[in-house]
Amino acid sequence: MAKETVVFGGGCFWCTEAVFSRLKGVISVVPGYCGGEGEPTYLNVVQGDTGYAESIKIEFNPEEISFEDLLSVFFGTHDPTTLNRQGNDVGTQYRSVIFYTNQSQKEKAEQIIKEIDEAHVYKDPVVTEVVPFVKFFEAEDYHKEYYENNTRAPYCSIVIEPKLEKLKKNFKKLMK
Repeated sequence: MAKETVVFGGGCFWCTEAVFSRLKGVISVVPGYCGGEGEPTYLNVVQGDTGYAESIKIEFNPEEISFEDLLSVFFGTHDPTTLNRQGNDVGTQYRSVIFYTNQSQKEKAEQIIKEIDEAHVYKDPVVTEVVPFVKFFEAEDYHKEYYENNTRAPYCSIVIEPKLEKLKKNFKKLMK
């Protein structure tokens, strides 16, 4: 089986993990931290001064789901035009970022961003960073499969479920 990896930061990793784990061709989705300095923990990352973004490491089979489809879901399920913010989550740890693992991913991400901006898909320009992947740190165990383990939590019903509804509405053909 072919396997490729990419790391996305699109706000809270509880949301992005719930979204991407539902896609065909996605082998695994792991929440964690990428793009910062030092040894991250949730408690120091949420302070916003480590440089880390809450991220998800996605392993996928490009024969079952294309990188372009992953990008479509990424840009279609969070707001890539707000700098260092997703909804009420504010700070660099919630920035929109693609940590690419190969040159092809970099080029495709930059091309899609350009196309989104030229088509004026959003009223504001995309501020998503496209940066090389260096190192990923897995989040603490209690963050893994957060939505599945906490569906009755207010954050899940207020923030995550609307994203899952958007996924079902706009990307049903990509879902498992």
